[in-house]
Amino acid sequence: MVERISIDSMWKIPEQLPTLRDSGVHLWRTNLALSTPEVEQLTGILSPDEIARANRFHFPTDKNRFIVTRGILRQLLGNYLGENSRSLEFTYSDRGKPQLKNDSPLQFNLSHSQDYALFGFTLDHLIGVDLEYQKAMPDALKLAQRFFAPSEYQLLEELPKEEQPQLFFQLWTAKEAYLKALGIGLSGSLADAEIGFDQNKALYLFNPVTADRKAPWSLFSCSPASNYLGAIAINSQIAPQDLNYWSCSTDLS
Repeated sequence: MVERISIDSMWKIPEQLPTLRDSGVHLWRTNLALSTPEVEQLTGILSPDEIARANRFHFPTDKNRFIVTRGILRQLLGNYLGENSRSLEFTYSDRGKPQLKNDSPLQFNLSHSQDYALFGFTLDHLIGVDLEYQKAMPDALKLAQRFFAPSEYQLLEELPKEEQPQLFFQLWTAKEAYLKALGIGLSGSLADAEIGFDQNKALYLFNPVTADRKAPWSLFSCSPASNYLGAIAINSQIAPQDLNYWSCSTDLS
């Protein structure tokens, strides 16, 4: 109960639509379990190809989660751009990362897991986000040995068994957020994107997978709800106070 209060106190519902400034990063969380009328409303702003993708889901819950995630993404982008959410057009990287079809400086990324979605927005910088539901992980150490760098595996191995899953998810989400920011996703090597902790126990990237190894990257963990862990990666040196944590209301218009 204490944890949930702490989480909710961090994520604010804005009194008015927030403005994204040059050095800022906006993170939005939303619960995907909306009512049928709300899902139908969001379906109305999707493009034909998004509706086709939604209809390919076998289970109604998965279909609704996709509709809500894409619908809220459109609403948020429309608010930032001052444009009609329905008219927005996207292009996709070879690995499926969406971006706006026009040359807007607004950059974004999204992730969803179970009943929650996480959205990240910034200007002129690559951004990636990842969100995972923290299920039981009795094999965390075995998975880390397979997918993580030796130094990361060592960090996990030194922890008591009951503390290993939390660190596993923290490293996994940070790695995936970074690879998503690059537009390569899990096609990139999780082991190559090596994550560490500085003297203040903050995440940092010390083995980039790109040729430009001097490019600055900032990594942050967050929790949008109990039993969920997310991460954000931005190719810019930003401070924790540059991050704004917003919670979606049912009406973003």
